[in-house]
Amino acid sequence: MANEEINNNELEANLSEQEGIRRDKLAALQQAGKDPFDVYKVNKTHNSETIKNNYDELEGKTVTVAGRLMSKRGQGKVVFADLQDRDGRIQLFLKINDVGEENLKEFKTYDLGDWVSAEGTVFKTRMGEVTVHVTSFQLICKSLKPLPEKFHGLKDPDLRYRQREVDLITNPEVKDTFYKRFKIIQGIREYLDQRGFIEIETPMLQTIAGGAAARPFITHHNTLDMDMYLRIATELHLKRCIVGGFEKVYEIGKNFRNEGMDVRHNPEFTAIELYQAFTDYNDMMDIMENIAAYCCEKVNGTTKISYQGTEIDMTPPWRRVTMVDIVKECSGVDYNAIKDNAEAQAIAKEKGLEFKKDLSEVTKGEVLNALFEEFCEEKLIQPTFVVDYPVEISPLTKKKRGNEEFTERFEGFIYGRELCNAYSELNDPIVQRSRFAQQEKERELGDDEAYEIDEDFMSALETGMPPTGGLGFGVDRLIMFLTDSASIRDVILFPTLKSLDK
Repeated sequence: MANEEINNNELEANLSEQEGIRRDKLAALQQAGKDPFDVYKVNKTHNSETIKNNYDELEGKTVTVAGRLMSKRGQGKVVFADLQDRDGRIQLFLKINDVGEENLKEFKTYDLGDWVSAEGTVFKTRMGEVTVHVTSFQLICKSLKPLPEKFHGLKDPDLRYRQREVDLITNPEVKDTFYKRFKIIQGIREYLDQRGFIEIETPMLQTIAGGAAARPFITHHNTLDMDMYLRIATELHLKRCIVGGFEKVYEIGKNFRNEGMDVRHNPEFTAIELYQAFTDYNDMMDIMENIAAYCCEKVNGTTKISYQGTEIDMTPPWRRVTMVDIVKECSGVDYNAIKDNAEAQAIAKEKGLEFKKDLSEVTKGEVLNALFEEFCEEKLIQPTFVVDYPVEISPLTKKKRGNEEFTERFEGFIYGRELCNAYSELNDPIVQRSRFAQQEKERELGDDEAYEIDEDFMSALETGMPPTGGLGFGVDRLIMFLTDSASIRDVILFPTLKSLDK
């Protein structure tokens, strides 16, 4: 008991004047037997948007609304107020003759941010605003912290992400972004489900960080006494489902990569991977552009968007260009004219390209990819599929038909940013094992993001996987484009942030 009193005293000493006043009001209500925290249920009948959209039907009818008190105005015998619920705001009209003098006096003591339920009849004011003429009301939750000043809201980006609930209250456009997020994810599922795909769940905790080139988060399984990894991709388990006889599978879920943070990257992010038996990377291009267009139209009513002031046309088909051709177009380097690794290394040195290993170990294909990343990516504004990647950087991909230097892989780009990655999936277990062996050498040369051999996956491939097309894309990044959000943190409700204690 003594410790509780000490903690309460410390808390009260740190309260602002407004917070102290609100707690005093709460104490007075509790003493009067009107504790708002003793309210367990509200028989709410309508939301604000429902009332406004169905005014002709509801005029003169009794409704019960509930929401957060966002404004009060008026003196004497009449008070107007605005309640904010899930869909928006509805105006309340309280008159002394209807609610009584004492009740109206009590309502005037309520603070902005308090939760209130109100029963009354629907009408329009002389200004034409749909309003609830209140006959009774109840304080259903007391807000002990004041909201930001109403004309400015919560503007500091870091504070907005840390106090997302307040951000949602004071900035309606933020709530709209997350409603759109829900609709986009719903749209992805609709598109795939309608085409016979089934949604699979694969492990978050994995014994090997496989399926992508990334640095993992490591944790420890106490019961099994073994280190495990938070998954960096769902690829290998989903392919095992194809081996098992599921012909069309996908998973939307969280991946975790212990890497850098910026406007495009968050260590915890939402991605989708899908796999379809008997298809190749050309089919995956069709699926990708059609999912993007479908979701765009679902949330914006059109397949054209404005992203950061630039008009983007999502309408299929998207441009398709080989990596060799786009590198020649953007950098002037003709890959087909490069004779060997030494000549490629000389070009890399001339262009100032950087690698994770010594330049003498770098291959022609790796130089091609570095040239693409340096000179081409940021120029791909309209939706573009860059196809046919070097075999050195595509260890899970089938070779290009007719040219074994390359693979049947593509990445999609919008506004200079990678959106997706897809393959004609490698299903030859002998070649796959040799590719993994090469990746192990890359790890020895200093690439800590290179793939490890997953023997469970290799066993599955040896059992036999049919020709398969696979596609993965960042759901958060697609949502960024479709909601015109500059930062990935704007489309993740609770993004990873540095602790204020540090």
